[in-house]
Amino acid sequence: MRRVVQTWWPLAASWLLMSIELPAITAIVARLTNPEINLAAYGGVVFALALIVESPIIMLLAASTALSKDRASYLKLRRFMMAAGALLTALHMLIAFTPLYYFVVTGLIGAPPEVVEPARLGLMLITPWTWAIAYRRFNQGVLIGFGHSEVVGQGTLIRLTANATVLAIGYLVGTIPGVAVAAMTAAAGVMSEAVFVGLRVQPILRNQLRYAPAVEPALTFRAMMGFYIPLAMTSLLFLIVQPMGSAALSRMPNALASLAVWPVIAGVSFLTSSPGIAYNEVVVALLDEPGSVRSLRQFMWLLAAATTAFLFLVAATPLAGLWFERLSGLTPQLARLARGGLWLVLPMPALSVLQSWYQGAILHSRRTGGITEAVVIYLVTSIALLWAGVMWGQVAGLYVGLGVFTLSSLAQTAWLWHRSRPSLHAVQTRDAQPAAVSAVGVSS
Repeated sequence: MRRVVQTWWPLAASWLLMSIELPAITAIVARLTNPEINLAAYGGVVFALALIVESPIIMLLAASTALSKDRASYLKLRRFMMAAGALLTALHMLIAFTPLYYFVVTGLIGAPPEVVEPARLGLMLITPWTWAIAYRRFNQGVLIGFGHSEVVGQGTLIRLTANATVLAIGYLVGTIPGVAVAAMTAAAGVMSEAVFVGLRVQPILRNQLRYAPAVEPALTFRAMMGFYIPLAMTSLLFLIVQPMGSAALSRMPNALASLAVWPVIAGVSFLTSSPGIAYNEVVVALLDEPGSVRSLRQFMWLLAAATTAFLFLVAATPLAGLWFERLSGLTPQLARLARGGLWLVLPMPALSVLQSWYQGAILHSRRTGGITEAVVIYLVTSIALLWAGVMWGQVAGLYVGLGVFTLSSLAQTAWLWHRSRPSLHAVQTRDAQPAAVSAVGVSS
């Protein structure tokens, strides 16, 4: 259990610190001019589109942690990271700087007219986001894999410092559009963290990775793609739901208010789910150690109970009003909408822990197809329920969207549980037969 906690807490601290970013951005934007329009533009369009463009490289953290075991494997994955970052940045620019933008935002998402132009400015300003995230997450995987997870938390502090600086300037100037302040804040944060992580990984590359024993059999490009493509498809399919959610909210009652509150609720949900999200890399890193299953499972249940209890405390007490009105700066009307929506995401912290446990076990087996299958289930469930909500058209879009994503996450978790059972059984068999340790990771 001590090993679990020692590995988890720096990653959890990093995720917690990172989860402060979105609430901080929305709090400042809510205090600038035209807050409802700018919150809707950033949360409903800019952030959703930026996430979906970067989705194929989000899993580089898990891939690098699992695969960057020697110099040859590192170099193969690094070449892939640089090429993917360049191509996805080009795609981002194609959407933001050409007429394709109007097709996507007006035609597909159906954003309210007053949101369209402010959102385009934000999407242009956040252009460096994708490549910086690819570089950062790839090198963070190396740091975690070689026992330096504390550097990840240090990098997050650098990111938050850059965030705070840009937000303070935007707030003090007061005339910069809120969506522009939000986009510049997000871009500055990830770029500064990428630079820091890139510098801190250099000693590990020179002194540890260079002398790491060669992996046998050697990692081939085909094997790397066989491992990574299901992960990339997983994040892509998962994040496709974000702009789909914005499109659905835009077509349901109380559209502008729902889009404005959407990033605020997302920030709270991410904040309370982040300790569970951090658990994924812990499972990947420690399942190789004999006797790890029992301690990892015990910690999983403790973490799920603690994070859920915290979110319940916020939702059931005046803390919700303090968060939404005083800290987030929402109007009383929007704060009432947010308080009702918070109850709908109450299961999310526990689901994030469970997903990390089951997904980490599947990653350990090197057969990642089950993760993609789970996200397909999440996507199909979300599409069906969002469509039903639009057709019904009797409830505020925020409530429908939050309920849909919680139910879809529950379905995703159930499938991950089912697909992880052979992997966990293989690890438990390994612990019962120590001589088989070296074979389980590949054959399970």
